[in-house]
Amino acid sequence: MPTAAHRLAHARALESVAREIARDVILPRYLKSARNRKADGSLFTEADLESQRRFAEALPRLAPGPVLGEEMSGAEQAHIWSAGRRGLWCIDPIDGTTNFANGIPFFAVSIAYLVDHEPRFGVVYNPVTDESFYAAKGAGAFLNGVELPLRSGATSLRDAVAGIDFKRISHHLGDELAVRPPYYSQRNFGSSALEWCFVAAARLDVYVHGGQMLWDYAAGRLILAEAGGVAAALDGGTLMAGPSIKRGVIAAASPALFTEWRNWIAGHS
Repeated sequence: MPTAAHRLAHARALESVAREIARDVILPRYLKSARNRKADGSLFTEADLESQRRFAEALPRLAPGPVLGEEMSGAEQAHIWSAGRRGLWCIDPIDGTTNFANGIPFFAVSIAYLVDHEPRFGVVYNPVTDESFYAAKGAGAFLNGVELPLRSGATSLRDAVAGIDFKRISHHLGDELAVRPPYYSQRNFGSSALEWCFVAAARLDVYVHGGQMLWDYAAGRLILAEAGGVAAALDGGTLMAGPSIKRGVIAAASPALFTEWRNWIAGHS
């Protein structure tokens, strides 16, 4: 059975692959790729498709298993999820495609390797800022080699900076957060994967998002957990529920802050 040290070595090797493909495929197309729409209305670009193709070629050489990507059909995703319990790759080649397509320099490659449908190591890489967040189960979480978190975050909700995606939470909860916020300040950046990592780094103290897919959180959730943070499905269900299920998520940079944040959310939903 692989040790934590072996998993960390794989995470660092994965980081090199993510940097290479981002450099060769994604960055040359930044500010140049036309926007297209999928059947569900979400955006994709030629850079999404080409980078996913490159990752699908490269990742199985790093660890065995099929590649489950956002830019696949639902039937393909379901088959890979069912067949890949012994090992599969979950990738979002560009998380934050709207930002990418509009020239906003806040998007990332997000990759996780799962065994028994749980992440074992993963990377979230922003090629514009050259910030690489990575983690391995039992071995910690890092940003460009520096262990996370980067700072001591808030110890109480009233002092916290919150990551809030108002677009996908209920109107009632959104109104409560907007009119009577329990936190100090609020941010939203448009890339779920990077927002998870910002909580892990204690750049954000708490986080809530009303609807994420598996590839949005598979790597970020592991990075947060290895940095000492806590996360759960917003409705109390299983977070790693498969590629067809959209999940609300709630997270915090520390267990105590998570409890306070979860209790406030429960009382105002």
